[in-house]
Amino acid sequence: MDLTPLDVRYQEFPTGLRGYQKEAVRSYLARVAEVMEGLIQENEGLKERLRALEEEVARLKEAEGELKRAVVAAERIARELKAQAEREAELIRKEALAAKEQVLKEAAEELRRLRGEVERAKQEKALFLGQLRALLEGYLDSVRRLEGAS
Repeated sequence: MDLTPLDVRYQEFPTGLRGYQKEAVRSYLARVAEVMEGLIQENEGLKERLRALEEEVARLKEAEGELKRAVVAAERIARELKAQAEREAELIRKEALAAKEQVLKEAAEELRRLRGEVERAKQEKALFLGQLRALLEGYLDSVRRLEGAS
């Protein structure tokens, strides 16, 4: 049975021979009705506050879900960036090794070329010295012949 403050305020009681004093009953019922009105208003206020808090909880849960999704996305992006950085570092290392190998190969080829030039220079020197020796010996023979003819 739903009882409102108006029901309490205007409640009628049958009277008997020595019944209640109507004015005292009316006064008491008026106070009870006022208390009920206050409780009803407080109850409505609490219900409204409860609705607001439930909305806030729902909003916070949604924000928490979004935050969790953002954290997961950030972790995924961090893993991807790390993997990409590792791939790039490996590529740079391989390129550096390839460049080192190319420099060593070119240096070895230059060394072979220079050794060949040194060897040719030695051969040319030996040839030059041999020709010079032969020329000088020829001049020496000529000088000896001239000395012997005098």
